[in-house]
Amino acid sequence: MKLNQLVNYLNSELEIHKFRDYCPNGLQVEGKADVNKIVTGVTACQDLIDAAVAQQADAILVHHGYFWKGEPEAIAGIKKQRIQTLLAHDISLIAYHLPLDCHRIWGNNVQLADVLDLEITGPIDPSDVRTPGNVGRLKQPMSAKQLSEHIARCLSRAPQHIGEEDDMIETIAWCTGGAEGYMQYAINQGIDAYLTGEINEPAVHNARETGTHFYAAGHHATERYGAKALGEHLAQEFAMDVTFVDIDNPV
Repeated sequence: MKLNQLVNYLNSELEIHKFRDYCPNGLQVEGKADVNKIVTGVTACQDLIDAAVAQQADAILVHHGYFWKGEPEAIAGIKKQRIQTLLAHDISLIAYHLPLDCHRIWGNNVQLADVLDLEITGPIDPSDVRTPGNVGRLKQPMSAKQLSEHIARCLSRAPQHIGEEDDMIETIAWCTGGAEGYMQYAINQGIDAYLTGEINEPAVHNARETGTHFYAAGHHATERYGAKALGEHLAQEFAMDVTFVDIDNPV
């Protein structure tokens, strides 16, 4: 498949024109014109690039790419090393941030619901579906402690939980990655629990003072599934050689 055809297809399917994001979505570093082998992953770190080189990939497809707003603009240090490796091996870097969080089929939040066996009942922000995250229900109500154990089994890592362990949880809101600030959506809607990747100091007090349970299940752990699902779609739709590489991250 031609690189420009692949990027145009992904840009259209992920509707990148609808989002004002913190980074460019789509092609970030241009490699060879023909794409046969793709490596997918969460973040375009050096380890993932090295894995793509070892597998002789033509392109890397990730959720976390480069050129974030507010970061130093100079191509120096680790940014220089990463881009130098991509260019030396003629590997394209394709990245989708908010569009991949929000996609109704391959999005991180929809995929996380599938992994955790959650029933989606709506968007986390009913006034703007471009806000990543969902609200929903557990298929079977369980105690807060049981929910922690369920998350640990599904994601292969124990979450940090703020709340009384014996409380029963029926409704839940979630947003993958670093979305502590979105907890207020759950509080406003009277949701029993809120799950995201990371935790900050205010989230602890919000949980304690509102009774809304807070689960921090890992930024990386909650966002392993979007790029993987999108890559699997490409493999099925276009008979491409696609491999997901999970570079573990404890955060």
